[in-house]
Amino acid sequence: MLKQFIYTIIFVSLFYAGCNSLNNKTTETMILSNTSINDTFVTQDNVDTENPIVDSLPKINPENLINYAKSLTGTPYLYGGTDPQKGLDCSGFITNVFNHFDKKVPRSSVDFTNYGTEVNFKDVKSGDLILFTGTDSTIRVVGHMGIIVQTQDTIKFIQSTSGKAYSVTTTPLNKYYQGRFVKIIRIEN
Repeated sequence: MLKQFIYTIIFVSLFYAGCNSLNNKTTETMILSNTSINDTFVTQDNVDTENPIVDSLPKINPENLINYAKSLTGTPYLYGGTDPQKGLDCSGFITNVFNHFDKKVPRSSVDFTNYGTEVNFKDVKSGDLILFTGTDSTIRVVGHMGIIVQTQDTIKFIQSTSGKAYSVTTTPLNKYYQGRFVKIIRIEN
């Protein structure tokens, strides 16, 4: 009885701590059927003993990231917007995309200045973030951003722009954006 009580406390602690290291089927079965906890509840198959929380977080596949970002194409631009149903600004777009994959990132574009790992132009990959100044390129502070979706031939990135398109759109890295370019960063899993 005491052993079952201790297992229950451990289970509740892990559950409320948001630990995703338990497989969903086991957790769902435990909650829905209100069964007792036994010695086989936590197994090597469903827990990484070295780092159960960090190692169980979903990895972001660049292809899935880009596909989700492209699914937002046409979403209207809205200053301060983070909800695709209402509209997105550039960093709200980035935040929404990464949050979709349970990856927390800064909310404002300037906060990405020292975030992630800087990538050389020759090493750029789809899924990397490209950072730009705001519309005044003489002020060399990050004020706009997008996600790189193509690296062959011409680099293209998807962004939420307040420009002519006034929505989420894919744009080539043209002279206008080259003049505003600050750097490229990679968000590691």
